[in-house]
Amino acid sequence: MPTYIIERDVPGADKLTGDDLCAISAKSNDTVAGLGVPYKWITSYVAGDKLYCVHEAPSADDIRRHAERGGFPVSSITEVSAVIGPWTATEK
Repeated sequence: MPTYIIERDVPGADKLTGDDLCAISAKSNDTVAGLGVPYKWITSYVAGDKLYCVHEAPSADDIRRHAERGGFPVSSITEVSAVIGPWTATEK
């Protein structure tokens, strides 16, 4: 299943409380459960006024549907073409 990075503009994201983040996470989980397609939220990063979310879904349209149903903003959706890290230097 493709992996996507979703950029979300959320003014004041870095000021969200633990309770705020818990509520957002619960809303996302509930939305995923109701999509009716294979869909996996991997993780999200809060940075400044943005959230960067990593999801696996059949298509970018499913990502958009998750956002619309959950009331989450979407600035961009980008399909991941490769994953690299320190281990990549030793792989051939």
